[in-house]
Amino acid sequence: MSKLRGYLGLIALSAALAACGGKKEEAAAPAAEAPAAEAAAPAAAADAGATKVAADATDTLDGTKFADMKGDATHGEAVFAQCKTCHVIEAGVNRIGPSLAGIVGRKAGEVAGYSYSAANKGSGITWTAEKLYQYLEKPARVVPGTKMAFAGLAKGQDRADVIAYLSTAAK
Repeated sequence: MSKLRGYLGLIALSAALAACGGKKEEAAAPAAEAPAAEAAAPAAAADAGATKVAADATDTLDGTKFADMKGDATHGEAVFAQCKTCHVIEAGVNRIGPSLAGIVGRKAGEVAGYSYSAANKGSGITWTAEKLYQYLEKPARVVPGTKMAFAGLAKGQDRADVIAYLSTAAK
């Protein structure tokens, strides 16, 4: 029975990763003898040894800059649909991830009632639009050890559009 629960948990984790853009390979099936708790470890754990990006740095892997983009909140809402498995923009509502209401300008790890990873809480990040733009490209690069199991948004315009949408969310 406990093996069945472990496999069901793995299936649920795979579905959540797929829904938010994560790669199914990151949630590879555990060895037959591995405990279910090991199978549920965040995919970001593989990036835990990565070099941390400075809290005030905003460089991106693709070389694009937020300042060069014009965000479209309507398209951002459509792109954000993949994030809804874990996040909402309603204040005070936490799910697998914290509420993103009022994210622009907020310090990392400060949503009441949400249990952040030590990496996120201790990151020293303030979520400016520029920092969010960098983070959404590849979260585990910016905050190694984050429990956010999301591969990122490869297209700079999609990142800018999501930030425009998040900027419309009430605090």
